[in-house]
Amino acid sequence: MSSRRFFLSLAAMAAIGVFQGSFATANAAEKDIVTTAVEAGSFKTLAAALKAGGLVETLQGKGPFTVFAPTDEAFAKLPAGTVETLLKPENKSQLVSVLTYHVVSGKVAAAQVVKLNAAATVNGQRVNIKVEEGKVQVDQATVVKADINCSNGIIHVVDQVLLPSGDNIPATADKAGTFKTLLAAAKAAGLVEVLSGDKPLTVFAPTDDAFAKLPAGTVESLLKPENKEKLASILKFHVVPGRVFSNDVLSKKELKSVQGGMLTAAIKNGAATINGAGLIATDIDASNGVIHVIDSVMLPPPATAKTSHVAPAKVQYVAHVCPTTGRVTYFVAQPTCRP
Repeated sequence: MSSRRFFLSLAAMAAIGVFQGSFATANAAEKDIVTTAVEAGSFKTLAAALKAGGLVETLQGKGPFTVFAPTDEAFAKLPAGTVETLLKPENKSQLVSVLTYHVVSGKVAAAQVVKLNAAATVNGQRVNIKVEEGKVQVDQATVVKADINCSNGIIHVVDQVLLPSGDNIPATADKAGTFKTLLAAAKAAGLVEVLSGDKPLTVFAPTDDAFAKLPAGTVESLLKPENKEKLASILKFHVVPGRVFSNDVLSKKELKSVQGGMLTAAIKNGAATINGAGLIATDIDASNGVIHVIDSVMLPPPATAKTSHVAPAKVQYVAHVCPTTGRVTYFVAQPTCRP
């Protein structure tokens, strides 16, 4: 961490009341998250929402959990009628989606929060985190009090209600306005329903400009009914099961697509790529997954027959530590001869 980031972090922690505050009672850590919030008196709407969403028992469980808790004033900032609508029994799933977007698994104290740029929530989507002018922001909300320790986790108070994306993958892509060809292709391949389903997916989405890079006539040919299977195979090559955020894409390096082919992530000259396509925007949340924008269409490799059952030789690397600088370098170990 740079010195500037370090001092910003200290300023942020001081500003949000890490070291002092009305919640810092002697027995605060003996009570669970829900009990602590209820007894504080400024989370009546949150408590009512947790009850309507059937989440009281969950947040009274073992955990631990980290909760970004909106105050009653934060809920009052929502458009008129929003809270009343969310509390209706028929909107329970939407309410649960909103509430779980405020919860992170594990106990994440302020000192850790200020070092993050994002955090995965129980909802599945990620909240963005940044320190700006001595304040910690979670999405568009500001943390106004932090480190309220509870028996099963920790509470950070925020001044706005955090709202997850309510649009599925196709709707999110449609609103972006730069994926018209992709959406037309998904419709032609009969994949819109799959991309709109409940199972989380990760889509590496080529822009309209990416499709325009293909040889003339390629897109028109693929959109023909007789080429539906080929088109579906290409599109499925851009989809990975589950939510895989950019940091996981790069750390895993290899991902198996829905099509069955492998996607390989790499960093070249400081830029991230997936199968050679540049990642130009990442971690766009949708209600049922995440979108990463790429600048080229990825084509699955042709199927090849298995002609050999001989396992490839394993490459072994040997580490060398420079005695002067301590720098570690690796080189391929030479095979040893056995009698």
